[in-house]
Amino acid sequence: MDKSELRKLQEFLRNAFGATGIKVGLDPKDTEQAVVTFGERQIGKIIVDDEDGDRSFSFSMKIPVERPVLQEYLRRLFDNEELKVVARVKKTDSVELNRGDDFLGVISADDPKGKSYTLQMAILDFDLEDL
Repeated sequence: MDKSELRKLQEFLRNAFGATGIKVGLDPKDTEQAVVTFGERQIGKIIVDDEDGDRSFSFSMKIPVERPVLQEYLRRLFDNEELKVVARVKKTDSVELNRGDDFLGVISADDPKGKSYTLQMAILDFDLEDL
């Protein structure tokens, strides 16, 4: 990832979550991925996917709470009341994260008891074009 992509990914995530404090930088341990921080805290990672000839990115974020408080946790974390956790049609093992009517990603349980979750968000190259 180059500086231009990092800047665009940062802007994309800031817009998606409505949080201007999000920062994206190269992972000092692995330059093939980026680290996403919010304030002093690392909240996730971004990896590049070039498999199909199209460049895309995958943002993943661990969420250390149980299902009943997912939405409230994310709203408080990003100080954004527009974030909504929504049930998925025909799927019971995961939920969607939306900002208003806009789909952001899928949240899946990390363990069968639902004690923690992971948000997976696909970012396509054309999502970054106008940033």
